[in-house]
Amino acid sequence: MTSLLLLLLLLSLVAFLYSSVGHGGASGYLAVMVIMGVAPAMMKSSALVMNLAVSLFSFIGFYRAGHFRFKLFLPFALASIPMAFLGGTMTLSDTIYKKILAACILFSIIRLIYKFDTDEKNRPIPIWAGFLSGGFIGLLSGMIGIGGGIILSPLMLLMRWANLKETAAVSALFIFVNSLSGLYGQLQKGGISLPENMKLAVLATIIGGLAGSYFGSQKFQIPTLKKLLAVGLVIACLKLILT
Repeated sequence: MTSLLLLLLLLSLVAFLYSSVGHGGASGYLAVMVIMGVAPAMMKSSALVMNLAVSLFSFIGFYRAGHFRFKLFLPFALASIPMAFLGGTMTLSDTIYKKILAACILFSIIRLIYKFDTDEKNRPIPIWAGFLSGGFIGLLSGMIGIGGGIILSPLMLLMRWANLKETAAVSALFIFVNSLSGLYGQLQKGGISLPENMKLAVLATIIGGLAGSYFGSQKFQIPTLKKLLAVGLVIACLKLILT
């Protein structure tokens, strides 16, 4: 019971912090499950299910605040949705899965602790760049069970394709459609594997996600908590690499 309560608390905290920057939190949920010893076979599907609810609520929060731009979202999504489905049909060995996940968690750490310069003027996204990056991120998302926001948002900010809030809004919807497509791919492959307490886990992430999307869209800053989460992600990343 104690381990279950700790798991739910950590999942809720991860959902809060990730949704505050427009993310569904899959990489964080996966990191928590790695630390808590959840079987790899259950991790991929579980993270995507939790991702769906949190990313949707996060998107609604940023959309209502007026930060969503459809033209930014479209080129990434058109390429990523079919590729996420394809990735969801793939089966990776535990060793390869852990190594790829560790690399993605590193992106998540960068997104949490790096302060991006948003003062410079934004520039338009080349169509080819949107399709190429969207397709690659979508494939990776379906393969390991993330929504892809941890890769997309740093890319958008570094390339100055959008400001911080616009990036969060686009990433949230991008994560939702990729998670849905990846789950569908898993179902077509032969079903998904979920732990017994999935309903409680989803409820915990919804509560955290609702709070995070509200405070994030209202310019709420939580740098200390984000740094603490980054430390936890580093621990999970090391565990994935060393085991």
